[in-house]
Amino acid sequence: MSRSTNIIGRQPVLEALRDGKQLERIFIQKNIGGEGIDEIKVLAQKLQVPINAVPIEKLHSLTRANHQGVIAINSIIDYYDLQESIDLIVQNGSIPLFVMLDGITDVRNIGAIARTAICCGAQIMIIPDKGIGALNEEAVKSSAGALQKIIVCRVGSLLKAIDTLHLNGISVFTAEMKSEKMVFELDYTVPCCIIMGSEDKGIQPYLLKSADTRFTIPMQGKFDSFNVGIATGIIFFEANKQRMFPVSEHK
Repeated sequence: MSRSTNIIGRQPVLEALRDGKQLERIFIQKNIGGEGIDEIKVLAQKLQVPINAVPIEKLHSLTRANHQGVIAINSIIDYYDLQESIDLIVQNGSIPLFVMLDGITDVRNIGAIARTAICCGAQIMIIPDKGIGALNEEAVKSSAGALQKIIVCRVGSLLKAIDTLHLNGISVFTAEMKSEKMVFELDYTVPCCIIMGSEDKGIQPYLLKSADTRFTIPMQGKFDSFNVGIATGIIFFEANKQRMFPVSEHK
């Protein structure tokens, strides 16, 4: 876990960005300007590294050194390009089974989803560069190390990522409580990606609209919904069952 060491100061952060180092996020003091700040923001956007504008007290809590208003957090996992990762999966002869996370901020849920995805044969996790929990030590621990085994693609736009999936012949499925189609009625043996949304807000409307198929998980009892980690387990169990035990084998 040594890679999680902070990078402190404007020039060290700039050098890390110029070298293309894997960064989890960058904290920049609110309303600060001056040498290097604009270049840090431009490079971070290009590399899809999240930037958090924070009060100076936040930076002081991370270090006692002269941070110059800028601290970067090294990533403890590697991030990969989505198209290159799809090409790799296809070249290996595997049928794509991916998961996309929309607005999930609880790192324990993210870890649990990664663990479930790996156990059920999924190859790629797609996450946005903003609005998601940090893939930190707690997330990796919750995943039992799965976050360091699954391919993680961090993208600037989930909508553009869906376009990339469609261009590669990958169907996009998403859960919606009001759907009439049940989770077990989908065909998961085709190349597909499952979108999982946050428990409080669900999946963003524009992503729902872009999905090829919507489905629901049937429930008994008067309760709102499943925990997102549990819901992912139910969905990926069905996908894994269909892929490991095709219906034709039982005929």
